[in-house]
Amino acid sequence: MSLMHNRYCSIAVLLASLLLIACSKSATEKDINYDVSLPTESGGTLVDATAGEPSGLIAMIAGESAASAVAANLFNSLLKYDKNLELQGELAQSWQVSADQKTISFTLKPNLKWSDGKPLTSADVLFTWKLVTDEHTRTPYGADYKLVSKAETPDAQTFRVTYSQPYAPALDSWAGLQILPEHLLKDQDINTTAFARNPVGSHYYKLESWRNGERISLVRNPLATQGQAKIDHLVTRFIPDVASQFLELLADNIDVMNLNPIQYARIFPSRPDLTKKIALYKELGNNYTYMGFNLKHKPFDDVRVRKAINYAIDKQEIIDGVLLGLGEPVSSPYKPGTRWSNPDLHPYPYDPKKSLELLHDAGFVDHDGDGILDRDGKPLAFEILTNQNKQREMSAVLIQRRLKEIGIDAKIRSLEWASFVGRFIKTGDFDVVVLGWGLSLDPDQFNIWHSSQQAPGKFNFIGYSNPEVDKLLEQGRTELNTEKRTEIYHEFAKVLYDDSPIVYLFAGYGLPAIHKRVKGIDNPAPPAGIGHNSYDWYIPASLRRPEGSMRQEISE
Repeated sequence: MSLMHNRYCSIAVLLASLLLIACSKSATEKDINYDVSLPTESGGTLVDATAGEPSGLIAMIAGESAASAVAANLFNSLLKYDKNLELQGELAQSWQVSADQKTISFTLKPNLKWSDGKPLTSADVLFTWKLVTDEHTRTPYGADYKLVSKAETPDAQTFRVTYSQPYAPALDSWAGLQILPEHLLKDQDINTTAFARNPVGSHYYKLESWRNGERISLVRNPLATQGQAKIDHLVTRFIPDVASQFLELLADNIDVMNLNPIQYARIFPSRPDLTKKIALYKELGNNYTYMGFNLKHKPFDDVRVRKAINYAIDKQEIIDGVLLGLGEPVSSPYKPGTRWSNPDLHPYPYDPKKSLELLHDAGFVDHDGDGILDRDGKPLAFEILTNQNKQREMSAVLIQRRLKEIGIDAKIRSLEWASFVGRFIKTGDFDVVVLGWGLSLDPDQFNIWHSSQQAPGKFNFIGYSNPEVDKLLEQGRTELNTEKRTEIYHEFAKVLYDDSPIVYLFAGYGLPAIHKRVKGIDNPAPPAGIGHNSYDWYIPASLRRPEGSMRQEISE
């Protein structure tokens, strides 16, 4: 009830604030033509917003999207994906794969430097590989790199890795590992180092300042390995509430945010003045939202209970009610419509009768007539834990209502992101979570589903263990034939579907809103999305905020 009350209060505050903003616009701002074509020029500040403050800026340790989004502007990988999702060199000038598919030799670009002026060499790549594979490094990503049987640096520009057997996602993995500076991190504990709060990287930007609870400011790196970005400053403000982010967008205090469906589908169409200065985009990303069970807690170790809950949840109701239809149903852990998504699988239908049959079969009956099922004197009750994300909170409310209709008592608890991850996810101290997975382009999901990936800080925090899945994941990593690999991952998805360790809820559309002062954005978006060339975005001087007002806004 409190969640719904807060939601309606937020909407009321939002609508009132919209009226104030609309009434306070100056004639000068209304007259600006943001659609005018202007030449490329460097300079300016771009401000975006994120709901969660990063726990640190070493992506392999943080393992969270807020950290990765900022770190991606600071650090480079050996390879990257271009706008058409084809691999190309980033730090690497070229690479060669041996005839037996077991050895990859990377040649680095010449004269690479860290932002502090020190040389970036193959020794830094080797150092980073040693870090990510060290047993003492608390990272969920180590498994990919532990498959390397030998890593060496024949010279300062060459990094060579050898695998004991062909590893299909090998090149993709080297597009995901951000290289760290040995000269600053040698002999430090990577899990606790102060470097995570004050990093030195090699990419387009370097850290200017980090104000706890407020924002992170990046400034253009004159020694960037990839050349110079067009925009001088990137500022990421920490604004947990999406409604508050939206008010800041309308007040011209931020330039970029991801809209929620209400903002995208209802507020913008009713405000033609907004479309004059803000451009909207829509793209289906590589992510999905789910409800996951802690399989080490009863009764979720019983597949009948998991399936019953799956049948009890109306997924289309969530897509229509929470996303206003701006999402796709999901039935496998892959982006809908892609090669890896099994076309033979369909979401568990909403079937409360089937749900009750399964629960009764598992021994749950309402013995005392209070409307709640129980077994051995214990009611079927648990807590749904999520972070302060409105879509997840609203999804949890709809789930809670449907579960109550069949006699399950579910409570909802919403937490700030850092506490949510640190206190509950990394420790495994939860019953049920509503969360999302952001996936790589390669279908390998060993880190998420293999039974070996259950240690604290790793991604299999729900405790899933299935020998058949383990075998399929191991096969998929070493199969180089695309068609055979597709069959393996379709079978893997089918086993997950039958096991129901999670309930797939939806794949929501990303709905970026970007102020039209920002130019150079590809539209329509290429396969890699609109952000693929953000280093080429620019803000013409005539459309920038006054520098004085920006400094005042940032320093508040």
